Amino acid sequence: MVKKIFAKVFIYFMLLLMYAPIILLIIFSFVDFDYIDFRQLFNGDVINLNLYKELFTGEDGEVVVQAFKNTLLIAIVSAIVSTILGTFAAIGMFYSKKRMRKLYELGGQIPILNPEIITALSLTILFVFVGIQFNFFTLLIGHVVLTIPFVVLSILPKLKQMDNNIYEAALDLGAKPSKALRSIIIPQILPGILSGFILAVTLSLDDYIITAFTRNNSFVTLSTYVYGVTSKRGAIPPTLRALTAIIVVVTLIVLLVINFTSGKKDNKRGKRI
Repeated sequence: MVKKIFAKVFIYFMLLLMYAPIILLIIFSFVDFDYIDFRQLFNGDVINLNLYKELFTGEDGEVVVQAFKNTLLIAIVSAIVSTILGTFAAIGMFYSKKRMRKLYELGGQIPILNPEIITALSLTILFVFVGIQFNFFTLLIGHVVLTIPFVVLSILPKLKQMDNNIYEAALDLGAKPSKALRSIIIPQILPGILSGFILAVTLSLDDYIITAFTRNNSFVTLSTYVYGVTSKRGAIPPTLRALTAIIVVVTLIVLLVINFTSGKKDNKRGKRI
């Protein structure tokens, strides 16, 4: 009995540590002061929607929204490229000889363990050496290099779990390798592909180091904007509290929808069985 109570208290305490900052962020998105003070909450007149209005109409809000659009653009484009390249890389690694597969897997894990600053510096030196000017393309390469290993790691377990006999049977029945790949392998590893895509988007959204080293100064993302503004003003713009609160709510809604739809699919499968 005591162990159960202790376990529940520990779980609730860990959940509190994880979600308290997010809850406070949402609460203070309705307070338009530059600096956060808990005493503000006891003043009823201070609760308003001014930050949300300024986000879409104010000067700072326009810059923040544009930075968010740029961040979303590079995240989605790099995630698509990383998912395509990572999927074919994972399939190629899986069907390689055993010794080569281990070597490839080891090589794919090095960028994950490597400090991000080393990757950023290496890419910067490479671009300067080749003579490429920093632009959206160099930023895209940086984000793809960052996220591809994680896509591969998401897909490889699904390849190991799938029934490879179906693929071999399709080849024996006359299907071309490309046709068997599209009809047999891709559908079986699709959950891993989707997981890799979502992970790539997440990693790209909050990246700062590689973005700062590989971007053009005219292309501003949320991470570089926050760093630049904080360095100049000494404080984070209040409108960012409103933007991040919106992102949190949208993310929560998407997560609930995904869990709801996947739960319905599991229930249908259970009924069929």
